[in-house]
Amino acid sequence: MTTDIGTDTATAATTPSRRGLLLRMLPASVYTGRARMLLERSALVYSRAWLVFVSGVVEPVLFLLAFQVGFGRLVGDVVGPGGEPMSYVAFVAPALLAASAMNGAVFDSTFNVFFKFRYNKTYDAMLATPLGPLDIALGEISWAVLRGGLYAVAFLGVMAGFGLVTSPWALLLVPVALLVSFAFAAVGMVCATFLKSPAQFEFVQLAVMPMFLLSTTFYPLAVYPEPLQYLVQCLPLYHGIELARGLSIGVLDVSMIGHTAYLLALAAVGAYFTAKRLARLLIT
Repeated sequence: MTTDIGTDTATAATTPSRRGLLLRMLPASVYTGRARMLLERSALVYSRAWLVFVSGVVEPVLFLLAFQVGFGRLVGDVVGPGGEPMSYVAFVAPALLAASAMNGAVFDSTFNVFFKFRYNKTYDAMLATPLGPLDIALGEISWAVLRGGLYAVAFLGVMAGFGLVTSPWALLLVPVALLVSFAFAAVGMVCATFLKSPAQFEFVQLAVMPMFLLSTTFYPLAVYPEPLQYLVQCLPLYHGIELARGLSIGVLDVSMIGHTAYLLALAAVGAYFTAKRLARLLIT
């Protein structure tokens, strides 16, 4: 009889719910290769919220329309990459595409991640499964990158409709948008882990809005005083805009390697520290 009771107790201790609890108590693996599961989850959640994607495209399109039929007619041609003259609308359009990718990535990696982390406790539940913190980081970042890519494809279609796609190299604007999304999503997710309340999202906007306005979005770098030019060149969005602007008219130069390396390094550092922060806050 005692043996039966001991056997029943051992069986109960290994039921799925108990096993999940025991797994959660053990140190989780940092990476298990299941990041795609978070991507599938996000796609399923947003399948009923597709208007969110539409809103992300509408704002830059309205900017582009305003410059095409309004302000752009007053400015005339400006000096673009490599000293090539280009219309002001063609100058601004690739910058708005990069900014659109940035905004989509920042929204996903800060607002959404914050509420999943602080209120819904979504990541606690995920870590009760074989998923590790790096899986979560890469899964959330991948969704932000995919969102930025969708914005870029839609915006590139609008640019083509306005007659602003004049070079085959402009097709590379989509990979550039993916890279910009990757960099900002990785850094944004790190920042989200430090936020304590929704009121602190003002600090996110305090960083994003000046970056949008100052990163040569609406005027070239040469208009700044020389000391300020060095500061602008440190902004991540500046490197994305320079890449997009050069490719939009087919002007390639060696500096593009530096812009690409900057964004890749930022993305790698952001992904690494995101995984470290999640492991520290949710496991240890």
